[in-house]
Amino acid sequence: MNKIRVSAVSYTNTKPFAYGLKHAGAFLDKIELSYDIPSDCATKLINNQVDIGLVPVATLLNIPNYEIVADYCIGSVGAVNSVFIFSDKPAEEIRSVRLDKQSRTSNNLAKVLLKNYWKVQVEFVEEGTADAFVEIGDRTFGKTDKYSFVYDMGEEWMKFTGLPFAFAVWASNKPLDRNFIKEFNEVLKFGVEHRAEALKELEPRSDFDLEDYLLHKLDYPLTAEKRQAITKFHHLIENL
Repeated sequence: MNKIRVSAVSYTNTKPFAYGLKHAGAFLDKIELSYDIPSDCATKLINNQVDIGLVPVATLLNIPNYEIVADYCIGSVGAVNSVFIFSDKPAEEIRSVRLDKQSRTSNNLAKVLLKNYWKVQVEFVEEGTADAFVEIGDRTFGKTDKYSFVYDMGEEWMKFTGLPFAFAVWASNKPLDRNFIKEFNEVLKFGVEHRAEALKELEPRSDFDLEDYLLHKLDYPLTAEKRQAITKFHHLIENL
């Protein structure tokens, strides 16, 4: 049997998935596992370098015939505490934003919110100075008190739409064996149900509440409402 190539993400928010995979026993013999930043994970799936990836939901628009293969995601119901727009100006006064090279979904989410929620016209840059910048993941830990205006995009999306959000989902670029998908879901389920144990493996931080983040801010089940949010988000991206 050829191994299924799986690209996961190496952020704290994916530690429950990593915990499940680490304790997956014989299932590990069926996969070839790598850990990447979200944008690289997406590129690998688009280029068929892997079969499954934990990919930013914006990337799904670039994967023909994709299939979401797991009942779990990186999501939130309101504030997520690791996906931000940082600025020293209120959103209504922002005219330029530096995007995050590590993320596709959060960059697009920032564009969607600025256009449709805050209703401002903004220039987006990838380098240099700007009125605000997008940043995601562990690099945001401990930064929320360093800027005058901090916009948690999970929270702002919910204010805008009334919906939770899925930032990343497990997707394939080809049909996969149903039994494999069932096993994969069981591995992820084990990890999500053992988040408290996964938390114990993390280095403590004095500037960030890891327990609140992993056990309360992140919401892992890929619910019908999160699927609805993905559909709405895709529509809004296509109309930017």
